Amino acid sequence: MKEPLRCRPPATGTVQIDNEDMRVMRWDFPPGSETGWHRHGFAYAVVPLHAGTMLIELPEGRTMDVTLTPGVSYERSAGTEHNVVNAGTEPFSFVEIELKSRPG
Repeated sequence: MKEPLRCRPPATGTVQIDNEDMRVMRWDFPPGSETGWHRHGFAYAVVPLHAGTMLIELPEGRTMDVTLTPGVSYERSAGTEHNVVNAGTEPFSFVEIELKSRPG
């Protein structure tokens, strides 16, 4: 996949743990920021720290709105491909836990 030019400010990803079993990253999203297009190489879970509204940009131009609720986690499969955008007016953060035993 060729990544399109970034048109929004970047979200900040900070590695908290990276070992043979897992990678744990905290993502901080100021309003209007994005991760940039990426594909997840492992199954993962997301733990929201703050409320927020994400715009998920998917392949072939599809989009999806997702509401983050603090402490309400969700999971996704390896191979998920998307760009995550803070579509709200307030910053939000989440912790992403990739399971290295579940590649894809």
